[in-house]
Amino acid sequence: MKMFCCIDLKSFFASVECVERGLDPFKTNLVVADPDRSRGTVCLAITPALKDKGIKNRCRIYEIPNHIEYIVAKPRMKLYMQKSAEIYSVYLKYIAPEDIHVYSVDECFIDLSDYIKLYGKKGEEICQMLIDEVYKQTGIRAAVGMGTNMFLAKVALDITAKNSKDFKGFLDQKTFRETIWHHRPITDVWNIGRGTAKRLERMGIYDLYGVTLCPEELLYKEFGVNAELLIDHAYGIEPCTIKDIQGYKSKSTSISRGQILFEDYTFDMARIILREMVDQIVLELIDKECVIDGISLHIAYADRDLKPASTTIKIGECTNSFKKIMEHFERCYDKIVDKNLKIRKVSVGLNNLMPECYATYDMFTDFNAERKENTLQKTIIDIKKRYGKNALMKGTSYQQGATARERNRMVGGHLSGEED
Repeated sequence: MKMFCCIDLKSFFASVECVERGLDPFKTNLVVADPDRSRGTVCLAITPALKDKGIKNRCRIYEIPNHIEYIVAKPRMKLYMQKSAEIYSVYLKYIAPEDIHVYSVDECFIDLSDYIKLYGKKGEEICQMLIDEVYKQTGIRAAVGMGTNMFLAKVALDITAKNSKDFKGFLDQKTFRETIWHHRPITDVWNIGRGTAKRLERMGIYDLYGVTLCPEELLYKEFGVNAELLIDHAYGIEPCTIKDIQGYKSKSTSISRGQILFEDYTFDMARIILREMVDQIVLELIDKECVIDGISLHIAYADRDLKPASTTIKIGECTNSFKKIMEHFERCYDKIVDKNLKIRKVSVGLNNLMPECYATYDMFTDFNAERKENTLQKTIIDIKKRYGKNALMKGTSYQQGATARERNRMVGGHLSGEED
């Protein structure tokens, strides 16, 4: 029988900050947030001690009651990544890398199937051995979900282990039907977000049992090919394994970047962000010595109930010219975005990467201008690699509302913890 586990480092960022201070995260009130921003800033993590007081994870500073005293720790993303790598090395003492799938900085899947016989232990005993060793080496506590497939392991972590005193949970298809079929809210289940939940709600479906009762043709009509995954998961089925994930090769390639803004932006201010992001992603494209023939743009409004503005287009040429690509993005932006609405998220994508030798030109192409632009872009890349991302910036990034200079000091969208 196959056996998988999903290990989550509890309140990881907050736990790291506590351990660095010699404190117990289960007894210490600590939040990881940037104190230089307003009280509306989101806490990247809070300790289990604060969660026990009813404080929600990812809350805003002002949502913490005034009578609760707590420590504010400034984010240090490079430190968290170093700790994550240290913990990964602990797993490698017992598990081969091909049997581990790193899902995020604080979470991973492990295929335990071959190790049950190897170590002569039950899956739960192997998991306990791993999380005990992590705590011994780093002082970080972990929760673990176990299941007969990756989906069940993840749901066991998110729902079962969360409500268990020992932070462990197990699900097979039988226990899944007994405990998860009627679980609400359905958004607690992996891969079911608020958008999917709302669409199911309109169909009169509020839990996974409701999905099993719904005629499949109605689900396919509503969700298209994604209905297959939803139906499989409603029955606790997941054929994908870690081997499948590691062996997967995408038929097409793309690069994308997204940015959640710290405040609501007007149409004109968000255009500044768009130009910065396209500038950065085109530099990455040139550094890869590639061209593209398509772009994607996604704009989410401050009002979450409003449908985002989104489009994907073919641009009719293969290029890595910032000037040309920016023109296409600006045309899309002007066409799909409501000028009267505030904007909170901007995402851009460059689609169908191919080698530079596939670049196309027309009879109006100014070859000297394109060659000059490409040479300049490559010079900028060399300077940034040598002296840092902020060593050379366009004037756009010095306008009010620009974010590139600050984001260049970040890792994964958060402060690295190192000074310039």
